[in-house]
Amino acid sequence: MSALPTGHAEEPARQRVFTGVGIATNMKTMASLSKAGLDFITLSTSGFLVPDENDEAFSTKLAAAKDLKPPVLAVNGFIRPAHLKCVGPDANHDDVMKWAETVFRRAELAGVKFVVFGSNGSRRVPKDWPLEKARSQFVEVLKRMGPAAQKHGVVVALEQLRPAECNFLNHIRDGAEIIRKVDHPNVRLLADLYHMKQSGDTPEDLRAAMDVVVHVEIAEFQNRTIPGTADSDFRPFFRVLRETGYSGLVNIEASGWQNAQLPAAIMKIRAQEAAVCDPSD
Repeated sequence: MSALPTGHAEEPARQRVFTGVGIATNMKTMASLSKAGLDFITLSTSGFLVPDENDEAFSTKLAAAKDLKPPVLAVNGFIRPAHLKCVGPDANHDDVMKWAETVFRRAELAGVKFVVFGSNGSRRVPKDWPLEKARSQFVEVLKRMGPAAQKHGVVVALEQLRPAECNFLNHIRDGAEIIRKVDHPNVRLLADLYHMKQSGDTPEDLRAAMDVVVHVEIAEFQNRTIPGTADSDFRPFFRVLRETGYSGLVNIEASGWQNAQLPAAIMKIRAQEAAVCDPSD
């Protein structure tokens, strides 16, 4: 697996789409995943990088994750504090940037490559606030994040969220439009297949956004369970990833899973990946 798997392969006709399979977990259980067959893990920003605490507190977290196998390559839950708003009348971009800069600096120290930006509370559009103004505000703050993230060698991966979780950027085309306006290599798009399916997005919608996609997340389409626990067919989306030359990570973000389910989850992802990479497919 490459050190920073954020690009696209030069030759799409290859044996694998994903350079590594990981899972979103927490610091209490991360050590138990050393023999699960994963390539990386994702932790929460607040739980691992603790941007609301001092450097000493972060050093303790960093020591706990030192030499962890698999390594921590991504963090999610980027902006958690309720008072940090990216859009709306209470938007406070200077405060958001102070938080973000701490996250990026500590991410670099920890070897984290992706900061996943879902954070529904920070970007939820208040009632009666103009949507176009919210888009403009969001582009503005992301443009500020780009150079700060680049300074520390990390990529902000914007995540679309299903309507049940947020009222802003529910479709992958919405996220892609924002990313193109930001136009910075360190602010890119995450394709979450579960959120896409819940929002009615199709493989062709994914194809139209692939010029800015840098990271992928996955869960069963039914009840967001771990792959291998239901019969979701990911192949139409995987086929688009292969055909457009995606060569990066896939992170499992699921609810209610157990370590014993991980081998089957990885097997399902790799089997469906292999099916779309088959020359006869």
